[in-house]
Amino acid sequence: MTARADRYVTRRLADKVAVGLSSLAVALAILPLVAILGYVAVRGLGALSFAFFTTLPDAATRGGGIANAVAGTFELVVLATALGVPTGILAGLFLAEYRDSWLARGVRFCADVLAGVPSILVGVFVYATFVVGMRRFSGLAGAVALAIMMLPLVTRTTDELARTVPDSLREAAIALGAPRWRIALHVVLRTAAPGIRSGTLLAIARVCGETAPLLFTAFDNDFWSGSPLEPTSTMQVRIFFYTLSPSDDRHAQAWAAALVLVAIVMLLHLVSRLTRRADGTAKGSP
Repeated sequence: MTARADRYVTRRLADKVAVGLSSLAVALAILPLVAILGYVAVRGLGALSFAFFTTLPDAATRGGGIANAVAGTFELVVLATALGVPTGILAGLFLAEYRDSWLARGVRFCADVLAGVPSILVGVFVYATFVVGMRRFSGLAGAVALAIMMLPLVTRTTDELARTVPDSLREAAIALGAPRWRIALHVVLRTAAPGIRSGTLLAIARVCGETAPLLFTAFDNDFWSGSPLEPTSTMQVRIFFYTLSPSDDRHAQAWAAALVLVAIVMLLHLVSRLTRRADGTAKGSP
């Protein structure tokens, strides 16, 4: 009995030590995020106001707001989504449906490599091709850069999720005489749509905070952009330029813009998780 009791005490002690170490690891992992969010919130909340979102920058007084940058950010993200998401989904479906072909293996390898390419290199590439060719900075060039960064994430997410679709569904569609492209779009894509939707939201959140590509493509503009073919202001680039300014007002606005960007990224992640949870609940319901 004594030996058994000693083993029980030892196991309880080991369990408590393991739980304590795991809790400490979780706290250490969360601490940087909480510290960053807290610091940005403390520095940025004071500069947030209605005028911050509705007025243009005032170069004379170093005041005003960043209404054009907020609108430009949403414009570029929407354009990048329209360019990158459909292309990525179609490419991912091709990889899943022709997974063993030499072309699919090559495209999959290229997508993995592109996902690891530094964002500044993407900006330089788009600058050399689009900006130099058009002889102007433009919001369209910025959207293309963001779409290129979004493309491998959407492609690989679609590929992985489409490959989890049971082959029995494909075989049933083939038995009914459906062509390969219709099976991919109406069977495979519909079945994998919940996961692809969540992955797309995460890809959008990934490019929302990118600054380097936009410095070489969309650049900046102190006024409203009348067209995607004109230089377009974004919150990311505005933060970069405001941090270089010696003005304390500009620094405060940079922190406020950073807080808005962090809030947008967190909201996209939250929507992605809620969407995934809702889809899982719907699948589990009778």
